[in-house]
Amino acid sequence: MGKTRILILGGTTEARLLGAALAARPDLDATISLAGRTVDPLPQPVPVRIGGFGGAEGLARYLREKEISILIDATHPFAAQMSRNAVEAAAASGLPAFTLRRAPWQPVEGDRWVPVSDVPEVVSALGPAPRHVFLAIGRQEAHHVNRAPMHHYLVRSVDPVEPALTVPHVTYIRDLGPFRLDDEIRLMRHHQIDALVTKNSGGSATYAKIEAARQLGVEVIMVERAPGAGLPVTTTVEGALNHLDHLLSPAMKRGV
Repeated sequence: MGKTRILILGGTTEARLLGAALAARPDLDATISLAGRTVDPLPQPVPVRIGGFGGAEGLARYLREKEISILIDATHPFAAQMSRNAVEAAAASGLPAFTLRRAPWQPVEGDRWVPVSDVPEVVSALGPAPRHVFLAIGRQEAHHVNRAPMHHYLVRSVDPVEPALTVPHVTYIRDLGPFRLDDEIRLMRHHQIDALVTKNSGGSATYAKIEAARQLGVEVIMVERAPGAGLPVTTTVEGALNHLDHLLSPAMKRGV
């Protein structure tokens, strides 16, 4: 009997951990797909394909051509378009599919969160008075703050922000988590940060900045997630493995 082919739409820690678990399964043949936006992606435990598919139609075509049996969307919580493509491609191909997405952060006592629906809304939330802003939203949407040149920005991203921002006061840091709480506190104090802008990505790798903001009394402009795309969702790798085993069970394969 041939192996069951699984495509993981990746780019997250969870996708890598799931790939490692599936690599040890002799009954499965898993591939992780990366969008290719990161210049130097981390090594993956299973074969990798890099680049876009050409929308939902292209993804559906790939699923058919590669005889994929199960699709797992383990992309970043803010990769909304890719998640929508996964829903449409799975439906068009008649394949079982589900989402592995870590749970969002929740505010706790001492947090000063200002929720916004998207990055363009951040500019309004920061207000007109000059501030020292820690911009931790990655490089793709950093350009939106060009509309607010009165602030001083500390911009942290994995890859360079290109094109560079046009604001007069900006410092760039290239770094990849996980980050330590003491380092985040030291960084915010050094740059006199009074506003942190971040996306509600969830997970532990970058949560230290949220803890640091809480301890320092720094306001957090929190970009919240859009509603899910419609696939069944599990929030842990263990849950994903259980869901996968359910899909692979004889009863499910018979359609019982």
